[in-house]
Amino acid sequence: MAVVGFNFTKLLAEKNEDVKGKISISNNVSIKNVEEAKLNLGKSDQSGLKFAFEFTSKYEPKAGNILIEGNLLFVGEQKEVKEVMTSWKKDKKIPEKILQGVLEVVLNKCNIEALILSRDINIPSPVPLPKVEVK
Repeated sequence: MAVVGFNFTKLLAEKNEDVKGKISISNNVSIKNVEEAKLNLGKSDQSGLKFAFEFTSKYEPKAGNILIEGNLLFVGEQKEVKEVMTSWKKDKKIPEKILQGVLEVVLNKCNIEALILSRDINIPSPVPLPKVEVK
């Protein structure tokens, strides 16, 4: 399977209080929905999947939060598409080998966007940044 499309549908960043003292940040990503998608790539229709995702960063104690929603389009073999759809309809699960690829792409894109949003509203980065140590 391969990623052929990615887009954000919601970007929300809130700063509730001035950031003072120790802040804990928890990040989470979840797949909200999976749909079969017929994609017209080249000369023929391809089997694909549309994954709706949600990424959140919560700052405690109530300093703020970041919410990112979007969609990821994958194209793959009809057999893989059917396997994913069967598993999703049955118990809202995605086979591990496909879920890993989906989450890697979502996290890569969302971590960068969350970093930019946190900078724009002046709250700590939800992603640990490298620290310089001078010796």
